[in-house]
Amino acid sequence: MSTKGIVTEFDRYCVICGHPVEAEHHLLFGTGIREIAEEDGIKIPVCNSCHLMNPVKQRIHDNSMAESLSKIAGQLAWEKHCVASGDSEAEARELFRKRYGISYL
Repeated sequence: MSTKGIVTEFDRYCVICGHPVEAEHHLLFGTGIREIAEEDGIKIPVCNSCHLMNPVKQRIHDNSMAESLSKIAGQLAWEKHCVASGDSEAEARELFRKRYGISYL
């Protein structure tokens, strides 16, 4: 499974615990948003435990703080990618808002 995207080039180990990758976590999700995030490569490699199987406080899903931080990190990664492509920070923020219909920052 390749989870390479704009967030990290390292896709063999879980970004949280370092165990081998078993899944991918889309940093941006929700109705219609996950599909766009997939197109844009806004995802990270994770193991199943950190993704869904650990107790709630130790996993990404069903943990409201981790989910909020995921969205912030996803937007920051997207904006950084835009700035690297030549857009200003302000332009990148506005482009994100137009593409996703929301801003998490």
